[in-house]
Amino acid sequence: MSGNSEVISLGCRLNISESEQIKAMLAGEDDVVVINSCAVTSEAVRQTRQAIRKARKARPEARLMVTGCAADIERDQLAAMPEVDGLVKNTAKLDPRAWNVPLDAPPFVPSRTRAFVTVQNGCDHACTFCVIPQGRGKSRSQTIPQVLEEVEKHLALGAPEIVLTGVDVTSWGHDLSDNPPLGKLVSAVLDRFPDLPRLRMSSLDGIEIDPQLEELFMGEDRLMPHLHLSLQHGHDMMLKRMKRRHLRADAIALVERLKAKRPEIAIGADLIAGFPTEDAAMHSDNLSIIEALDIVHGHVFPYSPRPDTPAARMPQHSRPLIKQRAAELREAVRSRRNAWMQTLVGQPLSVLAERDGTGYAPNFARVEVPQGTAAGTILTITPNELSEGLLR
Repeated sequence: MSGNSEVISLGCRLNISESEQIKAMLAGEDDVVVINSCAVTSEAVRQTRQAIRKARKARPEARLMVTGCAADIERDQLAAMPEVDGLVKNTAKLDPRAWNVPLDAPPFVPSRTRAFVTVQNGCDHACTFCVIPQGRGKSRSQTIPQVLEEVEKHLALGAPEIVLTGVDVTSWGHDLSDNPPLGKLVSAVLDRFPDLPRLRMSSLDGIEIDPQLEELFMGEDRLMPHLHLSLQHGHDMMLKRMKRRHLRADAIALVERLKAKRPEIAIGADLIAGFPTEDAAMHSDNLSIIEALDIVHGHVFPYSPRPDTPAARMPQHSRPLIKQRAAELREAVRSRRNAWMQTLVGQPLSVLAERDGTGYAPNFARVEVPQGTAAGTILTITPNELSEGLLR
């Protein structure tokens, strides 16, 4: 950038992708700091406020702007912070007019080692714990030609892996005229770009994985064997009170079908600890789903009430109990993950090198790469030990 603008991204992969586009739009601007915020939990909002204070301390003369979900959901509170100069609505953050920059299309952002391509934004569901629809609006899909065009640009810049991302990726296509399933989009990307080495999916709602996408997960080598489920809980009553659309048995059946055809597929999942009315037996089922699904990439969220959500009006647990249950879930995931990682010792792995001296195998296992390996290189590594969560 010609100026010294900075974009600080918090939260999801979609925010990371959008932050790169904001950077491109602000390339000619001087002394601007943008906080691209998250509001998925109260902890995410706390981290947003902390990032704002830290940025102001580091850049006292900069114009400090806040966008992202918290800029909508916590608008009044953030606007009242003395460090903040202005807010940009989440739905407007990719509009150059919101930043007072020229209306010309912003320059295309050179990809990272993994290029995030946003295929969908917003959410039409009404999970009782979630505020994201308030910050992201209704589900909107990119068309297949739009997605293919962006993928092509990233590949031309040398991106070795494409990640298809969004707020509710499996709802892609529901708002398009022919209501195509997500599997049709994934097939289109793989067919159009036969030389694409690696295609990865971000978090998916398992109950909405269509048969075509399921078949691709089972048999397409270039679609990475890594499925991260928007699961949330392992007990049916909790899932119903969350207003999720699947049951425990649905998730187990999906994973069993996939692993029967592709045993190496690695399962990740989001899990909420201490949801209102969760009793000890329900928490036990939440713990047991980790083993039942062989969850090796777990994101555990201690429940926190979000404004204007039905769950916030349910009987709440104490913070110490929620933290304790979250710790137990994290320990169960850590134990399962370490056992799985140990089985990869001695196996040759195709690893995509990142910039920090590590890289990721197709199953998203983290692997140390030889010193001096250029970011974006795909190389075969046979690790001989597991140390501190890293294959070496």
